[in-house]
Amino acid sequence: MSTTTPRPGSLIRIARENGTSETAPPLDLGARVRDLRRAQGWTLEQAARQAGLARSTLSKIENGQMSPTYDALKKLAQGLGISVPQLFTPPRRDQVMGRMVTTRSGEGKAQITATYEHELLAEALKVKKMLPYRARVRARAFEEFDGWVRHDGEEFLYVLTGTIRLLTEFYEPVEMKRGDSAYYDAAMGHNVISTSPEDATILWVTSLD
Repeated sequence: MSTTTPRPGSLIRIARENGTSETAPPLDLGARVRDLRRAQGWTLEQAARQAGLARSTLSKIENGQMSPTYDALKKLAQGLGISVPQLFTPPRRDQVMGRMVTTRSGEGKAQITATYEHELLAEALKVKKMLPYRARVRARAFEEFDGWVRHDGEEFLYVLTGTIRLLTEFYEPVEMKRGDSAYYDAAMGHNVISTSPEDATILWVTSLD
């Protein structure tokens, strides 16, 4: 495993910067109307009659040969049994992306700090909505940290080995052992220290939305 030494609390920033933004393509109103009509199983004539429009008008709308007036849009929406805004709302992608990646034990990417040894998991997926990582907790006292760790999103913590103390700025410290878990707002200051003789290990999953 290659190792680097980022500042504490920087893993989330690094993960976000590794991702790429996706921009939705502009909506093709004609194609959207055609898809809605076909979903009803209607011919052009049937849909035009249902909406109270001329067949030629509906054909031109579907083929992008004319921009419908608001009155025509209202008729189309009513005929299709939807609202006008729904005409401009693209359908959710219903195909299965089938993305999957596995990380074998010890093959995660290491990120070492003074208080934690992180092993980043699922690193092959550069764009993802969660950041999973295993951490060896080296710290034994709050004073070893450079203040509270805070970042956007929510976080899930699961104790794998040893015992820890979860410290947060709004709650009393929580003593946790193997099998215990916590879910919390990561914008709230938080730190974890080991309370067992050996360094504890935990699984962390952080949302990146």
